[in-house]
Amino acid sequence: MSAGGSKRERNKADRRDRILAAAVALFYQRGYRATTYEAIARRAAVSRGTVFNYYPYKEALLVALMAGELDALKRRIARLAPGSLGGPTAEIAFVFEELAGFVESHRDLVLPLSYELLSPDPERSRAAYLALPLAEMLRAALVRAREIGELRTDFTPERLARSLANSYFLTVLQWAAYRQDRSIRDELRAALKIGLEGILAR
Repeated sequence: MSAGGSKRERNKADRRDRILAAAVALFYQRGYRATTYEAIARRAAVSRGTVFNYYPYKEALLVALMAGELDALKRRIARLAPGSLGGPTAEIAFVFEELAGFVESHRDLVLPLSYELLSPDPERSRAAYLALPLAEMLRAALVRAREIGELRTDFTPERLARSLANSYFLTVLQWAAYRQDRSIRDELRAALKIGLEGILAR
């Protein structure tokens, strides 16, 4: 890539990050619904059209916020010493715990983010799901669990990872919609326990 191209890409990334940071700050100052594209543009020192170019609808800002958290979490896990979390299933539990912290610190934004994953527009719903690669993170741990004989063999790691990711997102949606009197950490721990151990008596 040329120096000019690299600089252009950096400028675009910086602009994208600046818009996202401005939007999140305004969401907490004014509320998600009350925050307009005009206000985001003013705070980020860009045009309204530029905001639309990067984020064509407000929910896209929320997807980008969580995508950044997942990317940061993936990098934190990669920096850990091998086995320091205690094995693949412990790594999955660590992911759920870390993401519970994200939900706690962004509780007012979780509901509109969750609705975006369930958007009646299938293209938007699919784009949001693909932008939040939680299933892929979990799949990597499940592949390692299969290698050491901890994982059932009648379903692929991909299928099991999607089930766990769906359990995470639906638990968060329910909590944000009508269970905020409960601990999101406890709710996610219970969901993960059921996901890993099943519902049938042993």
